[in-house]
Amino acid sequence: MFRKVMLPGMILALAVPLVMHADTATAPVELTAAQIAEKNATARGGLSAWRGVKTMTLSGTLEAGGDQNVQLPVVLEMKRPRKTRVELKFEGQTAVQVYDGTNGWKLRPFLNRHEVEPFNTDEKQAASMQADLDGPLMDYASKGTKLELEGTEPVEGKPAYNLKLTLKSGQTQHVWVDAASFLDVKVEGTPRRLDGKYRPVQIYLRNYKAENGLMVPHVLETVVEGAKRSERIRIDRVLVNPKLEDSQFSKPQ
Repeated sequence: MFRKVMLPGMILALAVPLVMHADTATAPVELTAAQIAEKNATARGGLSAWRGVKTMTLSGTLEAGGDQNVQLPVVLEMKRPRKTRVELKFEGQTAVQVYDGTNGWKLRPFLNRHEVEPFNTDEKQAASMQADLDGPLMDYASKGTKLELEGTEPVEGKPAYNLKLTLKSGQTQHVWVDAASFLDVKVEGTPRRLDGKYRPVQIYLRNYKAENGLMVPHVLETVVEGAKRSERIRIDRVLVNPKLEDSQFSKPQ
């Protein structure tokens, strides 16, 4: 039961000591999209600090649900530019999902599929939308991304700025930034097929903690509209700039 783990390079949206969300109904300050992105970069540790991050490894557990609420060990490795590797362990077997920035492959022994398979069209589309390890807002202009502020709205009961990102490819994505902490709290994911239809996907980022001066969310919950259960990943270890060979992001052997 290998589930695709899409972390806004995201896992992306990362980075200053733990900031508590203000429990207030006060209207957010009127800011431009560029000002919000600048405050977001500062809250997450600063642009220069994130530019110094070339690799990152996140380790934790995926809550698989079910009657016993199975906890599956998961490891996400990321390397610039936009390389990702996900390993998920279950009953002595390891599923692997790899993206080298252009092409992707998967190995799913849980489904009795022991041969390496290329990403299908939907998976490749989702991977192409995934941001680099610093997230979609950090250094957005140099990535060719345009920002627009589409207003404010509550996210889990707290005011947030709704930013529309138009990527260099022409694809669009929304990111919600908390109006008090200026940390990313929700990211629009790539729609998933469910019951024959593509359903909206939202990724919630919670429990930010300082890691080497960067703020990193330690709970990532993916919600697919119409799905009975969400997918929740809890991060318990973060490594900044570990040594990761390019071969780890190549087609598994």
